[in-house]
Amino acid sequence: MADYDVIVIGSGPGGYVCAIRCAQLGLKTACVEGRDTLGGTCLNIGCIPSKALLHASHQVHEAEHNFAKMGISVPKPKIDWKAMLAYKDEVIGQNTKGIEFLFKKNKIDWLKGWGSIPEAGKVKVGDEVHSAKHVIIASGSEPSSLPGIEIDEETVVTSTGALALGKIPKKLAVIGAGVIGLELGSVYARLGTEVTVIEFLDGITPGADAEVARQFQKILSKQGLKFILGAAVQSVETMKTKAKVTYKLRKDDSEHTLDADTVLVATGRRPYTDGLGLAGLGVKMSERGQIETDGHYATSVKGIYAIGDAITGPMLAHKAEDEGMAVAEIIAGQAGHVNYDVIPGVIYTHPEVASVGKTEEQLKQEGHAFKAGKFSFMGNGRAKANFAADGFVKILTDAKTDRVLGAHIIGPMAGDLIHEICVAMEFGAAAEDIARTCHAHPTYSEAVREAALACGDGPIHS
Repeated sequence: MADYDVIVIGSGPGGYVCAIRCAQLGLKTACVEGRDTLGGTCLNIGCIPSKALLHASHQVHEAEHNFAKMGISVPKPKIDWKAMLAYKDEVIGQNTKGIEFLFKKNKIDWLKGWGSIPEAGKVKVGDEVHSAKHVIIASGSEPSSLPGIEIDEETVVTSTGALALGKIPKKLAVIGAGVIGLELGSVYARLGTEVTVIEFLDGITPGADAEVARQFQKILSKQGLKFILGAAVQSVETMKTKAKVTYKLRKDDSEHTLDADTVLVATGRRPYTDGLGLAGLGVKMSERGQIETDGHYATSVKGIYAIGDAITGPMLAHKAEDEGMAVAEIIAGQAGHVNYDVIPGVIYTHPEVASVGKTEEQLKQEGHAFKAGKFSFMGNGRAKANFAADGFVKILTDAKTDRVLGAHIIGPMAGDLIHEICVAMEFGAAAEDIARTCHAHPTYSEAVREAALACGDGPIHS
């Protein structure tokens, strides 16, 4: 008899959700985690702490720019950086302790230590070897860097170091204009840092709807972020009190330098599979270092599965969660499934940016005839009252059937508003279905309805 039905390696959003779902389905489950706390990158050094700092820094912005407009007189906010970091750490602690509680509630064993797989059906943690009918790899990802850049997590940092700097830098250089770079760049810009973002491509947020990306860059520029686009970083030289970034502009190959107190390297993430022993097992890997799986998350070795950032697809916590639930259900004999066409993406700046489904550029490339319905938050009463009227909602539908193919939102609470579209797409809804659904007034969600109306005869308030 095996010690467990399932051993999950990794307790990030994919791993811990998978373990809980396995336990709910009656499988004897253990989860391997080498950190002192559960929750993986997301809860400890990623999604949750960054949202805490985004929230805190946004309150600073509101006090400095909007309180007086509402008749609230306060002195200029004084930032206690240590206290702000302590607040962030408290938020992390509340969440990680919550997962510990859920493990106990669901009778999941936490195998503390770093795991490896000496053979199929076996997981080694420390000096102990445990057996399991099924092993699920949910080992997540780690920050990737560029050649010629040495990370020290003090002057040259990844997102991990950026969430725990000793002091607020006067000048911050961000390499990469993706989600992580823009979110953390926004945090420090609100706290008074001069932020310069260097991006290899000619636009920010690669892969996003181009119209949204252009508007987003304009808004962030107004907030004080500077952008150097089409620039290839050559090196980062660390000196006593600062760093020097050397980059070449792709348009003319000219070389330039930029001085900064801190350099944030936000050039993406790569699967973290070191030490698992996958090569010795013969587990097939892609050229990008991802674990190859079939439609049921099974690897090339029987009894070993993989989910989340370790396999192909967007490196998003909620994608990993869905895969964790799906593989648990498959192992339990059910029909687990993930609809990869309806996975939302969100950037938690202010305003937020959210998307789901196809972009205009993708639909044009596919030769798909479509309609685009758009509505500006300038026409939304709630947004104007809350100083949040920047941005718009855009819904893309099939030109013949009116079925929703995608949506892109830049504006207040975009990360929450996008889910109305997600539900609509899961049910195969048309834009008219959204337009004919009563939306409470005054809410931000009315902008979604207006965009749906714009796919037909036109919006009411524009």
